[in-house]
Amino acid sequence: MHVGSPACGINAATRSLVRTIIYNGDRIFGVSNGLVGLIAGQLKPMAWSDVIGWCSQGGAFLGMNRITPEGKYPEIARRLREFNIQGLVVIGGFEAYRTVLSLTTERGSYQEFCIPMAVIPSTISNNMPGTEYTIGADTSLNEITKICDLIRDSARGYKKRVFIIETMGGFCGYLATMAAMAAGADSAYIFEEKFNVRDMQRDCANMVAKMSDVIERGLVLRCEGANKNYTADFMQRLYEEESNGLFSCRTCILGHAQQGGKPTPFDRCIATEMGIACGQFIHEQMVKSLQTDGTMLAVTKHSACMLGMIGPEYKYTSVEDLSHQTEFQYRTPKNQWWMKLRPLLRILSTHDSAYTTDNKAPVHQQPVDINCTVN
Repeated sequence: MHVGSPACGINAATRSLVRTIIYNGDRIFGVSNGLVGLIAGQLKPMAWSDVIGWCSQGGAFLGMNRITPEGKYPEIARRLREFNIQGLVVIGGFEAYRTVLSLTTERGSYQEFCIPMAVIPSTISNNMPGTEYTIGADTSLNEITKICDLIRDSARGYKKRVFIIETMGGFCGYLATMAAMAAGADSAYIFEEKFNVRDMQRDCANMVAKMSDVIERGLVLRCEGANKNYTADFMQRLYEEESNGLFSCRTCILGHAQQGGKPTPFDRCIATEMGIACGQFIHEQMVKSLQTDGTMLAVTKHSACMLGMIGPEYKYTSVEDLSHQTEFQYRTPKNQWWMKLRPLLRILSTHDSAYTTDNKAPVHQQPVDINCTVN
């Protein structure tokens, strides 16, 4: 079942999951249109040949939406009982994680939820706990970087122009930060790193210093959830005002183009590997939970897990444990490894005039920890 928003690689993960489960000798159903389809009974058996060609395709062929289970538990339990579902894999973003977590917490009230469950994280925002990378984030990052390069190239006929580009990601600034580093942007504003007008004025002064020199074009990225008051339009007007006519400014809201068309090789590979690993996990948990009467009784927290990519390894973490590592209000993990790259981004984007005084003597900077090692 797919829950959340489309991301490139979902179909690749589904393909490998389907074939792994069939290889293990089990039957698999595909649910159309997420939880809405499950409640409506839109389940169909899937065969080996049904997923031919899915690896290279974007979107989500089974269909998906952001509906979560709250208030719909009796209907979901009835459908799971009707189709004798003994294991559930949910592929998707933060809503997929919430779906499995919600069903797990209701196990005491509904025996139908006492089955092995797993989440394969797939969202362009890369905002899920228990994993450093989600399926689809790499494709989206590639698309944003490509668009930034195209926008810069298109401005070669203009003199002194700054572009403010808004990325998706909600309250998670992963895409804005990493795209800024990849595209050589001058700054990136995100929700996790609070900022105010004075910070933007400082960045604008840095831009003015660059434009007064040999630089012709500037690039500023903004995460869509960075600040509800400091919008992209506000930033455009602020930068133009503070430049005193030195440069013009334009805004570009990228929108759904960031979701990409075809998944990158990286997304295809991790999606395929995650699908295989998740299929094996579900099979092993079903064997452990099988009762003598043929029913399933999975009640331990380790029978409902998120499959995550931590460093070079895949790791299963129970959704119950992950709930303590999650900011549910902002739909982000409490700790995000890529935040360690922010100081490096600021250093690389600063104009050289900031490091010298009027007499060109070096200014002693405070040491900045740019250790990017992921523990």
